[in-house]
Amino acid sequence: MLSPEKIARINELSKLSKSRGLNKEEKQEQQNLRQEYLKSFRSSMKNTVETVRIFDPNGNEVTPKKVKDIQQKKKMH
Repeated sequence: MLSPEKIARINELSKLSKSRGLNKEEKQEQQNLRQEYLKSFRSSMKNTVETVRIFDPNGNEVTPKKVKDIQQKKKMH
């Protein structure tokens, strides 16, 4: 996940954008930080989805085959 400092900077740039606008360098910094945030978020979400197991109310595992296959591949590595 992104450091608290980077998240704070994203929020700061967002507030500046709304209040006075951003100069060229700030816009580029904002874009770079957003891309870094999205990359981190997607990686975290992918890891969560690939490790989840789903059970029905009766306690039977109903994890989709595609996810089970990915989990099996991860175990082999």
